[in-house]
Amino acid sequence: MVDVGVENDLQALVRRARAGTRPGQPTAVRPHRLTESETLMHTTSRPRGRGARRGRTTAVVAIAALVMSAFVALAGPAQAASTLGASAAERGGRYFGAAVAAGRLGDPTYSAILDREFNSVTAENEMKWDATEPSPNSFSYGRGDQIVNRALSRGMKVRGHALLWHAQMPGWAQGLSGSALRSAALNHVTKVATYYRGKVYAWDVVNEAFADDGRGSRRDSSLQRTGNDWIEAAFRAARAADPNARLCYNDYNTDGVNAKSNAVYAMVRDFKARGVPIDCVGFQAHLGTSLPGDFQANLQRFADLGVDVQLTELDIQQGGNQAAMYGAVTRACLAVARCTGITVWGIRDTDSWRTGANPLLFDGNGNKKPAYTAVLDALNSGGGNPGTPTVDTSAWYVLVNRNSGKALDVYNLATTDGARITQWARNDGAWQRWQFVSTGDGYYRVRSQHSGKVLDVSGRSMADGGPVIQWTDNNAANQQWRVTVSGGYATLVNRNSGKALEVQGASTADGANVVQYTSWNGANQQWQLVRVG
Repeated sequence: MVDVGVENDLQALVRRARAGTRPGQPTAVRPHRLTESETLMHTTSRPRGRGARRGRTTAVVAIAALVMSAFVALAGPAQAASTLGASAAERGGRYFGAAVAAGRLGDPTYSAILDREFNSVTAENEMKWDATEPSPNSFSYGRGDQIVNRALSRGMKVRGHALLWHAQMPGWAQGLSGSALRSAALNHVTKVATYYRGKVYAWDVVNEAFADDGRGSRRDSSLQRTGNDWIEAAFRAARAADPNARLCYNDYNTDGVNAKSNAVYAMVRDFKARGVPIDCVGFQAHLGTSLPGDFQANLQRFADLGVDVQLTELDIQQGGNQAAMYGAVTRACLAVARCTGITVWGIRDTDSWRTGANPLLFDGNGNKKPAYTAVLDALNSGGGNPGTPTVDTSAWYVLVNRNSGKALDVYNLATTDGARITQWARNDGAWQRWQFVSTGDGYYRVRSQHSGKVLDVSGRSMADGGPVIQWTDNNAANQQWRVTVSGGYATLVNRNSGKALEVQGASTADGANVVQYTSWNGANQQWQLVRVG
């Protein structure tokens, strides 16, 4: 029988293990919610650490060893992911998504696969022009909201599809032409992008504007007949409506180097040269039984223009090599640092628009096909390239903690020196967006988009548990961080103290403090760098 003192020590150790604290680390203090005027003082004082408690008996030591073995399993680095979305996220913050239909969300098999496997969604039809503006300047978002709000409540990204497309225009818009159609189209872009501002990660601003004539011509559509600059005008309107969404051009039969993809390439290059806002190019990738030999090279040449590339509507006709092709496509994306995600166009074969082709990852009963295994294996192996991008100093990132799934956040939207840094449920607001500013010698300051201030170890503390705050950028050593990316997660180590950025006590709560602590490769010291702008 264990005496009362030993039992109390054991209970304390168990509580620490469940909370994710290390032996000898102070138990995490419940965060104090500051008023808007409160901040942490920028002082040189160090937090007082609690001394390690002496064991009362040999039994405590033995039992503690068992408990700490369990703790390592609880709080140590996470195992390899077993689902598509989670595995893609480990490859440099990528997504693996699915196109979904609001009418199928009530199907329990369909929704269970969606929730388990994917971390991004695209509405199949519910956000197109005919669905969102059925009559002039009268908008209907109900079905789109059903998809968007469900996805966001589960921590998924949302790709908006599509603002302008020559097909699925409402009847009233089909009857317009010239300046009347141009005005209606830009009004539609503005109204819809504004309505979903802050909810949509990326928009297919324009869809399928090039012809399949072998010459790279623009498609002869009513939109094209409003003037050759209609695509540019749409992108500018979308940027004005939602400055933070990624703006994409999307098309099919552009998977290899050909006349059509060359024409899209020339347009993107021109847009980048003239400052027209374009952030990404979507490759629909509706594939047959063979993959273009230059598929990866084509993705790379677009990425080299300074845009992200995404596979937006992937499906592959079933045949003897379907699984191999899915694996090859996935590896090609991983090999291009700016290939940020893959979306399959549907979940089960029976949900596909390609009747009889059985082109998806799950059969009609929701069972995983060999193609699914090929994709997951490719994601977990990282293909020929682990997909870990270098830090892009022109980009904005959300830093998502591996242990909690919450984002690095300026508490209470503060803009003052000394405001504390916490974690909070991800919302991609400016107070959760960070830019890496290079010092030129391998270190970075981490700057808030909201406040313009940088991460700073308060008072140049060298202690474990030293609070991390925001402060005016003065390029001091306690504001500089070495960034090491491994397996899709980054560790940030402070130049001054040599300690790592972590969520205190491995907390999973909103408002938990972010501090520095001796680097031990714990999940609460690992951060996914999710590029958002």
